[in-house]
Amino acid sequence: MKLAIHGHHLEVTPPLRKYVEEKLERVRRHFDQVIDADVQLSVEKLQQKAEITIRVSGSALHAESIDGDLYAAIDCLMDKLDRQVIKHKDRMKKNYPHASLKHQQPSEAD
Repeated sequence: MKLAIHGHHLEVTPPLRKYVEEKLERVRRHFDQVIDADVQLSVEKLQQKAEITIRVSGSALHAESIDGDLYAAIDCLMDKLDRQVIKHKDRMKKNYPHASLKHQQPSEAD
C-alpha cells in the first residue's frame, strides 16, 4: 500500500507519521485490498483537521475529522474510516454472494 501524508500549515514530524501508520494498520487488518492512502493533516486557528482518502478495488473512501487535538482528530478519523471499510467489505460480499463457491467441494450428481 502506498501511503502519502501531507501537512497544511503543519510540519509532519516522524512521531506523527508513525502514529498515523499505526492507526492505519487497524484498517488494513479488516481489509487488505487497499491500493493507496492519502492523509492530509491541517491546522486552522484552534481547530486541527485530519482527512484521509483511500482507494480500494472499485471505489474510493473518504473521511475527515476536526478536533482541538490533532491526535484525537486522527483517532476519530480512523474510527470513521474503519466503519466505512467494514461497510464496503459487507457490500462486496453482498454483490458477489457466489464468490466463495470456488472454495466449496463439487456436489455429487446422481
